[in-house]
Parts: sequence; structure tokens; C-alpha cells
Amino acid sequence: MQRRLGTTARADRFYADQVLDHLNARMQEFVACQEMFFLATADRHGECDSTFRAGPPGFVQVLGDRLLAYPEYRGNGVMASLGNLSENPRLGILMVDFTRYRIGLHINGRARVVLDEEMRAHFPGLPVDPVPGRRAQLWVAVEVEEAYIHCSKHIPHLAKVPATERRARAWGTDDVKRKGGDFFGSAAEADRRPPFRRPQRGSEHLRGGLHEDVPEPGPVPVPGQRCPARGDLAAELNEEFLDRVEAVLARAQPRRPAEDGPEFRGWFDRRDG
Repeated sequence: MQRRLGTTARADRFYADQVLDHLNARMQEFVACQEMFFLATADRHGECDSTFRAGPPGFVQVLGDRLLAYPEYRGNGVMASLGNLSENPRLGILMVDFTRYRIGLHINGRARVVLDEEMRAHFPGLPVDPVPGRRAQLWVAVEVEEAYIHCSKHIPHLAKVPATERRARAWGTDDVKRKGGDFFGSAAEADRRPPFRRPQRGSEHLRGGLHEDVPEPGPVPVPGQRCPARGDLAAELNEEFLDRVEAVLARAQPRRPAEDGPEFRGWFDRRDG
């Protein structure tokens, strides 16, 4: 495509100047300040999904120049991203600073899903968030393979709403209204359409397999060491592992009514006080 469109020289210059196989010091500082990122995954057939992750500054943990991890909070139960990663461990992360530097950072790599207790056994210094809705049930550990800038040219410059005007974020809530209700009217149309089912497709449209010549899986590395090559995550997420994940989720306590009370919601904006 570069040859057809005449951009090879520009692309080669970008690869040489900007694309790293690790997070340098400035990238690590950038990641540690972010409150959100955009996540792209695909299943074994190449069916794609993009989503959004957010938390307090530093919710993405930098565990080395080639390793970071983010927590999986309670969501809608669909498990689209984790389901994709169980079949295809490749992911893409885009972090954008809209308010200060107006710059972005792309991180591409391979992921493995880790139980919270196992993650803390390897990294005992991981913080424990006081807000129940921000307590990790699982972690996604990411081996960094590519890291590069997203230029500021088309990034809008946004300003944060003052703390006194912000609505409290209902971390982990199951209250439909507090999650946005039926904003797009989909639920109102539910009785007039069949339930959605993703089409079952083969992988004929893909060129080559996703998991050819993949090294055997390695252990979670310690900080400062280069990550060993990961194997096909589908092999790691075997029946026993999935049973353990289900056991962890079954132990998770549902939110109590008191946790949705006004005095508890004050926790959500403690950082802004």
C-alpha cells in the first residue's frame, strides 16, 4: 500500500525515528498519568471490537519497559475484549491526552489474562483501590511490541469541567439509568427485532493463520526484565483456567443498596476534592 500510494520514504522515516519495541522513560511517564485509553481486539476470525477503558490516573500499571497491565473492572457481562483475547492475544491500545499535551501514544502487543491474586503474587506492590467499582477482578498483562506517537495534528484540545460541576461517576454500578439508560433507543426496539447474534464466519478472508510458529508460553516477568515470548493465549485459557476465572467472578459480591447511597457516591470524586 505504501508503494502504491508513494509513501514508502515517509513511512521508513517514521519507523526509524518514532517506532520503538519498548516504552522509553517519557512514554512510561505518559502512561502513568492517563485516565483512559481506547482498546482494539479481534477474535480468531479477525472480527474486530473497539472499546474504552478508564480509571484514576495511574490505573494502567507500568511494570517495566516492555510490560504494562490494566485492571478489568465490573462491566456489562459481555466480555467482548476478554473473549477476543482468549482466541487472539494481539491487541492495540491508543492513549490520547486531550487536555494538556494534545498528543497520543499507540501501544501494540500481546496480552494474557491473569487472575487478581496471581497478579499480586508476582507484583505485591499493586495498589488496592478503595472504591469497590474499581477493584480488579482480572488483569490484562500486555507485552509491548510496538510503541509510537500519534501526532497532535487532528487531536482536539479539550478542557476538563471544573470539579464543582462534574457528575459523580458511578464506578461498577448496575443501575441502568446511571449507566446511560437507553440513550440510543435500542431497548425500546427490542420487541420489534430478533435478538442480535454475531454471524458465524470462517477465516477464509484472512491471509495466513493468526497463531503459526508461536513460541511456548512463558511466565509473567519481573519488573526490569524483558518479557519472554508469549504463546497462543487460547492454549493458556484452558478449561481449568476458565473454571478458576468463573470461580473468582462467582465470589465477587454484588453491590449493596447502601453503596449506591449519596454518602457512598462521594468516594467517586475523592480524587477531585
